[in-house]
Amino acid sequence: QVQLVESGGGLMQAGGSLRLSCAASGRTFSRNPMGWFRQAPGKERDFVAAISWSTYSTYYADSVKGRFTISRDNAKNTVYLQMNSLKPEDTAVYYCAADRTPRLGNFASTLINNYDYWGQGTQVTVSS
Repeated sequence: QVQLVESGGGLMQAGGSLRLSCAASGRTFSRNPMGWFRQAPGKERDFVAAISWSTYSTYYADSVKGRFTISRDNAKNTVYLQMNSLKPEDTAVYYCAADRTPRLGNFASTLINNYDYWGQGTQVTVSS
């Protein structure tokens, strides 16, 4: 059974930093793109960041570019999201996602429908 388990969320003041982790189990995702999405209350789930497996190419939503960094450790089957200079508008539940299909090159989708496995989410709250 595949599981993605996020951790590292919490309450932080604006300007602070948090690091989210997503540990995968049940299969290896070392050859699969992975991503982070977030959902604020009353809003749709939105793309945050994604990373390819082979070239470690990264992709970001404009709203987090320059503040967030996605990375991965294939040996640990884990993906991370370093969040700096947090803003109140970053408040949301953050979800880790994995593409079930191994992808060559620098491909990693920004589209929610391209991800097949999801974690349960971790709450990030940023106070002003």
